[in-house]
Amino acid sequence: MKRFSLVLILIIVLMLVWGIVSYAEEKKVEILAFCGSASKPAMEECAKLFEEKSGIRVVLYFSGSGEMLSQMKMSKRGDIYIPGSPDYMVKAVNDGVVDVNQNVEIIAYLVPAILVQKGNPKNIQGLYDLSKEGIRVAIGNPESVCVGLYAYEILEREGLLNKVSKNIVTLGGSCSMTAALIPMKAVDAIMGWEVFAKWNSETTVVIFLKPDQVPRLAYIPAAISTFSEHPKEAKQFIEFLKCLEGQQIFTKWGYLSTEEEARKFAPGASIGGEYKLPADYVSPVGK
Repeated sequence: MKRFSLVLILIIVLMLVWGIVSYAEEKKVEILAFCGSASKPAMEECAKLFEEKSGIRVVLYFSGSGEMLSQMKMSKRGDIYIPGSPDYMVKAVNDGVVDVNQNVEIIAYLVPAILVQKGNPKNIQGLYDLSKEGIRVAIGNPESVCVGLYAYEILEREGLLNKVSKNIVTLGGSCSMTAALIPMKAVDAIMGWEVFAKWNSETTVVIFLKPDQVPRLAYIPAAISTFSEHPKEAKQFIEFLKCLEGQQIFTKWGYLSTEEEARKFAPGASIGGEYKLPADYVSPVGK
């Protein structure tokens, strides 16, 4: 009888412990981050490490910064917005997705550049070579992808928009999709972020623009959204991205962590701000 009682007590204790653990798992905080894919490889690693350290799960959604913003507006969901450039953070504030009084943190800096096949078989040395006959070019979709907006701005400023547009054969739907076009050998060159060469180092080489050809340097901003159900935990994740551990992960993936590093490529460029497509914009693909 005593043995039966002990077994019964043990079963009850185990059930209680299991119930407590299950309840804790159910109550585990989960935050949603809508991200432009310019930050994808580093952000995925940061989210994994952050969950291991804090117990807070970060669900990451990646696509073009404009598409992510649209999804947040339609669903009225998301704890954090992390676009691939400041342009889209300005839009997020204007659209009420991020409070105008909210602190916007800078996670990493980005430099626009040309990316080509390893070995540079088409001998592309600079921006003007993108207008040569027979060169297949891709940019991100300027209407929804941060790096595409920068590419369009640069080409327009240099007076090369019409000449290069004739060679643009496709528009990437996100930064990661644009970067993947070189390893796939779908194009000869893309206008992207210089960090793309770090993502695909076996297939991709970076050709830097002349310093005076870069009107603006970009950065990856992060802010808590007005829809956040877990602002405290969202803030913790942003702070992790900014701390030494988080910054080391971004540096490992080739991102620039300081304005000083970014300015080495274009000392006279502005940082941040917003570029708007002209009212008569027409997609260069399908003309």
